[in-house]
Amino acid sequence: MYVRNMSFKIKVNQKAPDFTLLDTDFKPKRLKDFLSQNVVLAFYPGAFTSVCAKEMCTFRDSLARLNTLKAQVIGISVNDPFTNKAFADANRLNFPLLNDYNREAVNSYGVALMDFAGLKGYTAAKRSVFIIDKQGIVRYVWISEDPGVEPDYEEIERVLGGIE
Repeated sequence: MYVRNMSFKIKVNQKAPDFTLLDTDFKPKRLKDFLSQNVVLAFYPGAFTSVCAKEMCTFRDSLARLNTLKAQVIGISVNDPFTNKAFADANRLNFPLLNDYNREAVNSYGVALMDFAGLKGYTAAKRSVFIIDKQGIVRYVWISEDPGVEPDYEEIERVLGGIE
């Protein structure tokens, strides 16, 4: 089951919360650093899990189309920079992966997944996608309660195609 534009913290037409997260090279990156184009923020529960690898590789394989739609994909997980770097290298991911190990972004975007995989006290990110336009306004929200469900990639492209 997934929910589109329901009663989560972040809603369509709201200003997206900025964040400062480290990339896989330990360089701080802010959302506003990427707003020269539309942004697809793809939160994923954990590196090296099968569904997360499939999702990130699908985004990798769609980058040519997404670039024509003037979109930048950014993956975000609670993994540390070392793990995300190995994950990016193993899957030849050619877009930024940001590390939310202190849960700043998952909390501000309302996508914290408590007790992930039955691990009491371990908070991961719900699989979710936010499309943010160049002005920093959220144009699309998709959040899954089931970490095994992937987003509708065609719908993401349709939404991006409708942003001026």
